[in-house]
Amino acid sequence: MINEILDECKMNMESSLGHMHHSFKTLRTGKVMISVLDGIKIDYYGTMTALDQVGSVIATDATTIVISPWEKPLVSDIESAISKANIGVSPNSDGEKIILNFPPMTVDQRKESVKKMKGMGEDAKVSVRNDRQRANNEIKRLEKEKEITADESKSAQDAVQKITDEFISKIDATLKEKEAAILKV
Repeated sequence: MINEILDECKMNMESSLGHMHHSFKTLRTGKVMISVLDGIKIDYYGTMTALDQVGSVIATDATTIVISPWEKPLVSDIESAISKANIGVSPNSDGEKIILNFPPMTVDQRKESVKKMKGMGEDAKVSVRNDRQRANNEIKRLEKEKEITADESKSAQDAVQKITDEFISKIDATLKEKEAAILKV
């Protein structure tokens, strides 16, 4: 039973870490990434469809994304969807493709990205701590119901804390690495 609780705790903490990494994709760093367009969808024959499903989406350099739709009539739909999404850049079109020119990030924008990133990291830490609390509550319940001894409960809670410390340090290391990447000019 204790092993199941520890495995579930570890799995939940992995999920929290994965969610943080996924959230980082929405942050703008020095190099523009096509993931800034992930939430943008257009009506494609009655179905809301992601941009990468209706055309080629590539980052040609550190500040430019080019979207080449497979069907030319989609150009205006894609342009309006990008404008509505308010991603900080206006779409430019030549009738065949859409070019998004992102200005280089200022120091203030980089600091703002770091601030958002740290908030995401703190959310992940809170989630990990909540996972720890759930696991410890489950262990205490087993002890109260006399399914495990007090010594087993203590060692299980120590194991949960060890797992928690491991994930908190992973989060801190990731934050430090990501901060360096964002602030690097």
